[in-house]
Amino acid sequence: MAKILVTEDESALRMFVARALRLDGHETHEAGDGAEGLEMLSASQFDLLLSDIRMPVMDGIELAHQAAERHPGLKILLMTGYAEQRERADDLASKIVDVVQKPFALPDIRRAVAQALAQEGSCAA
Repeated sequence: MAKILVTEDESALRMFVARALRLDGHETHEAGDGAEGLEMLSASQFDLLLSDIRMPVMDGIELAHQAAERHPGLKILLMTGYAEQRERADDLASKIVDVVQKPFALPDIRRAVAQALAQEGSCAA
């Protein structure tokens, strides 16, 4: 299965998502903000970055830009509960797979991750 980095500043949600993905057999690692996530991406190879957009220190959009630049084969899936944040991700269309709208149910995030991992290349144009 895949090695996934979950970057989310809300610890309860981060742990919930990571646990759900482990149920599908994935190896998960967790970061509390974009800067920590970028550091973890530099230290190890991941198949997927699943990141919240709105976070302190470094938001998910900046993290996605830097991650795509430094790790071209990395698949990136963003999540947000804010419509305007989803619109901000439009300039990432060539770098990310999708944006998942919060709140989501357990089957929704598991399905989104499965679809992201099944995508050819690093993005869905």
